[in-house]
Amino acid sequence: MTTPSLGIVRPARRPPGWIAPGPKPNTELREDLVPAAGEDLCFLAGDFRIFQKTNGHRWSADDLFTAHFAIQTLARSGSVPRRAVDLGCGIGTVLLFTAWRYPECVCTGIEAQEVSAHLAERSIAWNGLTDRCSVKLGDLRELPFQESLQNADLVTGTPPYLPVGSGPESSRAQCGPCRFEHRGGIEEYALAAANVMGRCAPFVACAAGFQRKRVERAALGAGLVLSGWKDVFPKPGKPALFSVFSMHKPHAGVRFVEQSPLYLRGENDRFTVEHDLARHELGIPVER
Repeated sequence: MTTPSLGIVRPARRPPGWIAPGPKPNTELREDLVPAAGEDLCFLAGDFRIFQKTNGHRWSADDLFTAHFAIQTLARSGSVPRRAVDLGCGIGTVLLFTAWRYPECVCTGIEAQEVSAHLAERSIAWNGLTDRCSVKLGDLRELPFQESLQNADLVTGTPPYLPVGSGPESSRAQCGPCRFEHRGGIEEYALAAANVMGRCAPFVACAAGFQRKRVERAALGAGLVLSGWKDVFPKPGKPALFSVFSMHKPHAGVRFVEQSPLYLRGENDRFTVEHDLARHELGIPVER
């Protein structure tokens, strides 16, 4: 629904009888917790919602599968995070997925773009999470941020993939720095993660599908080891869209696990069972 002065509140798209799982929002009574012109308020996980610019950076598959890979990585070790940090959190997508999946977890994001940080803060407030979730405005490479967030049980990130100057940048709000490495790429994210993660905590992130060697070098440069990897393809016969992976600090329990590739769609162009399972586990309805 729309009004001349406000943005869009997206309606739910749910199969008949589907009941949203997980924690319920407890929206604060604030005037800024409705979408302004040029914004929408969309469902994300369960009944949690997220503010986005209609013509800016929006949450996408790499956010979804980074969050899902983090959940899988934690499940293998049997751990439940008490404190999570999302580096370069953008509009807060992975942070919100984490907060939804782990209702007792204290989640902190670091974001350098003021417009994105403000959207994330409003989403946190809309979902009633201000008692355990927050966003710090600033550069993740700065040591004061890292020192204030040490010993996290989970660190996540969705770094930009492209060096500045390697292609044309969008003029849309947020989009350039979300794709191009204005403040560094996976190397800087890995270094920051190494400074905030606890001894056994995973750092889970994503990269372009052709950047495995770069990710391996980034782990080595940060004193971390690559502990998990999964390539994500749009469908069979197409190049990888992106990859998700985990890093750990070296210790006796670290074992590298390479998961089978994930195909978003099959030969019939229908979403695959594995794609739908990830959505299901993150509180997103699936209709086949």
